[in-house]
Amino acid sequence: MSSELRLKKLRGSGGFVMAQVSDDQQRRGNLGGPDLFLAPIGRLDQEKISKYYCNTCEKDYEGSPKIEYENPNEEVAQNLILLERGQYMCTTCGSTIAEYREFQKQNQQADVGLAKPISPSFDQPAASESTIQPLTPSEDQTFSSPSDPQNSFSSIVGMSVYDSDAKKVGVAKQVGVNSSHQVVLIVTKNNGSDETIEWGKIKKIGEIILLGDGTQSGTSSAVRCASCNFENKVGSKFCESCGSKL
Repeated sequence: MSSELRLKKLRGSGGFVMAQVSDDQQRRGNLGGPDLFLAPIGRLDQEKISKYYCNTCEKDYEGSPKIEYENPNEEVAQNLILLERGQYMCTTCGSTIAEYREFQKQNQQADVGLAKPISPSFDQPAASESTIQPLTPSEDQTFSSPSDPQNSFSSIVGMSVYDSDAKKVGVAKQVGVNSSHQVVLIVTKNNGSDETIEWGKIKKIGEIILLGDGTQSGTSSAVRCASCNFENKVGSKFCESCGSKL
């Protein structure tokens, strides 16, 4: 594995940074589309960031954005600790360039269990999806995409949703159960309408929600990583999410 650093563009919800990253960091930042994302990488050394772009200012800045973080060491689910959460912020206007979360399993050999009970607030079910029932706190399981078992359903409400071509589809509105008792994600599209997406079509959840290309499914053809539960392509020798040997 090469340790050579390469200058890469890393996208966030409010802009992007140009930074020197390792091969392992590139793998973590690759959510399956053509772009690399900053959130899965976590906190970078500010000296490795050469410049950034702020969507709010619509301007490039030399150097690193401000990085604020905290270490809650909070148990967010059974066998899952939130070690650190932080955000990259524009030094001029204070807007968020990107946010990140870093998790750790207490027992690397065990699976992640139920999320801790929380009280998500949904305004109301989508009018066109009257058969969709929002999940209640008692049903607050660690519903996740095949590639990321660390996100509880309530934490994704409000996240931007992108398709496999890295085009923004809309914003996550709520998670619910349809008439067939299947978990679904309701997305408010860019035109204001709501769309129901089957949970199995979600490829990755990080700072954004990335949809698959419609051809993948949670089948036995995927190689699941024992460390992070990421489903890798057949023939993969290292996990595309955490870099662990498969």
